[in-house]
Amino acid sequence: MRTLPTWRSLLYVPATRDSFVAKAHTRGADAIILDLEDAVAPAEKPAARAALAKAVPSAGQGGADVCVRINRPLRMAAQDIEAAVAAGADVLVLTKLMGPDHLRLLAEMTAESEAAHGVPVGRTRFIGLVETAQALAVMEAIARADARLVALGAGGEDLATDLGMEPVPDALYVPKMLAVIAARAAGVLPLGFIGTVAGLSDLEGYRAMLRRSRALGFACASCVHPSQVPIINEEYGARPEEVARAQRMIAAFEAALAQGLGAIGFEGQMIDEPVVERARRLLARAR
Repeated sequence: MRTLPTWRSLLYVPATRDSFVAKAHTRGADAIILDLEDAVAPAEKPAARAALAKAVPSAGQGGADVCVRINRPLRMAAQDIEAAVAAGADVLVLTKLMGPDHLRLLAEMTAESEAAHGVPVGRTRFIGLVETAQALAVMEAIARADARLVALGAGGEDLATDLGMEPVPDALYVPKMLAVIAARAAGVLPLGFIGTVAGLSDLEGYRAMLRRSRALGFACASCVHPSQVPIINEEYGARPEEVARAQRMIAAFEAALAQGLGAIGFEGQMIDEPVVERARRLLARAR
């Protein structure tokens, strides 16, 4: 069984923006994603790749996992993987995955780079992004394709474009929930939320969207602005009142089991094993 990270928030930072990279470790995100893809103009890709040698250790100095989002074209992906592994990145964010064989090919390339740079083979983990209509049909196979994969998400803007839809919550609901189901079935983290990366002008609306998404099963989310990090951490983390209630629930249920009862009333709610198991998982996440 693969060991999953305990991420809540993952903050995107363009690898070429030195001032952003220098402050990344102070933002409170559980992971920093140094972006080589959409946030970097085509002419700047080589410079972004070269910047990883300094950017990876800088971003990770506060203890956050450091991820690198790579480009989709295979020749660029190979160069990105080589540079990211050489720099010591913890995670690669794989964009526009086509299917399980595509992921396994990137895993093979990663293993070759690890071996070449003296990195233990298998150390570098993956986040998979499904961003095309074609890949939606094989998301569960993608989620099970390689033990490096620890999180899976369905894209927003790119996927909406490929599906000919606007990236509004109603349109994204089905593909996003398919990603949750595929991820949970494979034992990896569902990444994302029902919405888009917008939210800077309406942080309370953003919070409400995250709260709904967490209730729908999402475990962690990426963001593009530091102001979004604490909101994600609060909504995707375990709030103190939730932890306290979970502790009370588990204690009450264990006392009931000792008396031979399998279901009891607890603070106005009927609880049984599945309900209590969610409370146990919440406590494990809080720890």
